[in-house]
Amino acid sequence: MTLTLDHLAVAAQTLEEGTEAVEAALGVALQPGGQHAHFGTHNRLLRLADGLYLEVIATDPDAPAPAFPRWFDLDRFAGRPRPQAWICRTDDLDGLIAAHPGAGQAVALARGDLRWRMAVPDTGVLPYDNAFPAVIEWQGEAHPAARLAASGCALRRLVVAHPEAAALGALLGPELRDARVVFEPGAPALRAEIDTPNGLRVLE
Repeated sequence: MTLTLDHLAVAAQTLEEGTEAVEAALGVALQPGGQHAHFGTHNRLLRLADGLYLEVIATDPDAPAPAFPRWFDLDRFAGRPRPQAWICRTDDLDGLIAAHPGAGQAVALARGDLRWRMAVPDTGVLPYDNAFPAVIEWQGEAHPAARLAASGCALRRLVVAHPEAAALGALLGPELRDARVVFEPGAPALRAEIDTPNGLRVLE
């Protein structure tokens, strides 16, 4: 069982605010995404190098509110747009959940013709104050990154900060091997360092 970095989620109180903030920070335009009916959210997307992508995600004001907490702890999100979650893919979601019960329960999801299963905690809050990665298992060959236009952007480093960073890194070490992901002690936060056509830019 392995974990592979799949994408990054930047949360915002509105999709418009998040889009504006990320485009200003990176100097590149985001592309259309879509709606997630199950959780009442919507997004916009940016392709990164090496099969990664970035999404800006927010509560969809035109969608019915779900009867359960939204993913990525969006129900409690406040403040400026910022990286809220990092998402890793696996080909054995059930095994991952068995090994890490705090990751959540498997939820079957769809957007357009994309199909996937995702581990989502009942509370919407991931372990280690949301510093633990959300885990996804794509169904079939379709993947959002392959459908997006190249942006000239590439993730250089993802810094996962937490007071128990060493423990989190050790917990994920057997499954996640990615030199770009760095665990550092500090207040819970994510910092994405991204090479862009305009030089190195940071989302934090």
